[in-house]
Formats: sequence, C-alpha cells, structure tokens
Amino acid sequence: MKILLDTHIFLWFITNNKRLSGKYYDAISNRDNEIYLSVVSVWETTIKYQLGKLPLPESPEIYLPKQRERHLISSLSIDETTITQLAKLPPLHNDPFDRLLLCQSLEHDLIIITEDKAIISYPMANIF
Repeated sequence: MKILLDTHIFLWFITNNKRLSGKYYDAISNRDNEIYLSVVSVWETTIKYQLGKLPLPESPEIYLPKQRERHLISSLSIDETTITQLAKLPPLHNDPFDRLLLCQSLEHDLIIITEDKAIISYPMANIF
C-alpha cells in the first residue's frame, strides 16, 4: 500500500499518542507499505508551532525531518500537477492544508490515513 499520513496522524505516530488506533500504527509500521509525509504537513506544523499552538521538543526544521527519517517515512513534495487537482474538488471544505493533502493523494494514488471528518467527506477520497 502507498499511504499518505495526515498531519495529526504523523504527530500521533511519532509521539506514541494513544489516540492512534492499532490498525493505523500497524499500517504505518509495516515495511511492505510505502509511507509518505507531505511537505504540506511540515508547513502546517511549522505554522502551528510558530503561533504557539503546537509545542514540539525541538524546532520543527530539526524535529520533523529527524522523526520522518527515523521512522523511514518518505517526503512528498508539491508540484504543479498536484495543484491542478484542486479544480476537481467540490467546495466541501476550506482548509488549504487538507485540500492539498487530498490533491496529493489523488495525483499519486495514495491512501490517506486520517480521522479528519472534512477529508473523509470527499467522495473521491481514498481513506484507509
């Protein structure tokens, strides 16, 4: 499976948060799966950190890549073809981070692990 982690799922995984279900943990830990963290999530996390809404043990430019690499999670960039996927999305949700994650999942044929009801509400979303 090719899996894209929503921001909160990545944060729960790297901090062993009890809110992360066992099935998600197993899927992320399974080395047969390709696991991705979007630069969109890094962007979102950095903004929340700067606003004082998300404490981290180190600054995000150090902590996030270190954790991603430690857990063998690949980085997923944004490109023009990903952005053009926005035109295919119905106006169900206004969060630009969530919409870009959804676009990346569509463009790269990735399954999203999320508990975000807004993302789940998109009929074309491929949710784990």
